Amino acid sequence: MNKDLGIKDGELLIFGGIYSNLHALKQLKLEAEKLNIAPNNIICTGDIVAYCAYPEECIQFVKDWGIHCIAGNVEYSLREDENDCGCNFSEGSNCDLFSKKWFPYAKDKVSQKSIKYLKSLPEFINFKYNNKKYSVIHGSYFNTSQFIFKSTDWTIKADNFKATSSDVILSGHCGIPFVDQKEDKLWLNAGVIGMPANDGNTHTWYLTMHENKHQFRKLIYDHNNASKAMLYQNLPKEYAQTLIDGIWDNCDILPEEETSRQGMEIGGVL
Repeated sequence: MNKDLGIKDGELLIFGGIYSNLHALKQLKLEAEKLNIAPNNIICTGDIVAYCAYPEECIQFVKDWGIHCIAGNVEYSLREDENDCGCNFSEGSNCDLFSKKWFPYAKDKVSQKSIKYLKSLPEFINFKYNNKKYSVIHGSYFNTSQFIFKSTDWTIKADNFKATSSDVILSGHCGIPFVDQKEDKLWLNAGVIGMPANDGNTHTWYLTMHENKHQFRKLIYDHNNASKAMLYQNLPKEYAQTLIDGIWDNCDILPEEETSRQGMEIGGVL
């Protein structure tokens, strides 16, 4: 299902990967209000739900906020009553093993009212902005769970541009913000707000756009209490620790280039 927003104007805010982190989500709303960006100009690239302690609360918060949102792989798994998160983790990897703990927790907490909302979310969002066509996807146009990073071969990205007939793609899923451009095509990943970007910092990331300029912004929120809430719910302590030290427990999903940058500042390579 596609959702066409028509022509947008004014400043836009793009973010993804709430990951059930209610502390980060509430702070982002405050930041949007400070920037005077209305809900109708805010887009989430999916994965409202994942590792943290407040899946139900985050879904209802997004719904009540009135922003635009596409379905990530976790939303698809929840609304289809699947038994795993659909994250495309390798069988037996740490991420796969951890998901067997946090996904059942999330599934148990999410109400039928929230499932109904998740079923209303589109797979893609399209709109025109600054005389260009934008497409919002989660992983890739062809596979919601596909991990696409800055180092991912451009030919893979080019296939997505061709399939969407877009000038700019706004994506999510991979957890690390980046920009990649070839000629007149621009790929932007806003990163996620629910977990640090494996850069050794506790802040997370989102993106704002105004006309032909984009800006990656740091989100500073109450990560300590977000981590404590995860431990209280007996969720994976490794993910709770990531909120504290900014380092992923493992690099199972990362290509070699992104793995080599673990613990390094991101700003200069966006």
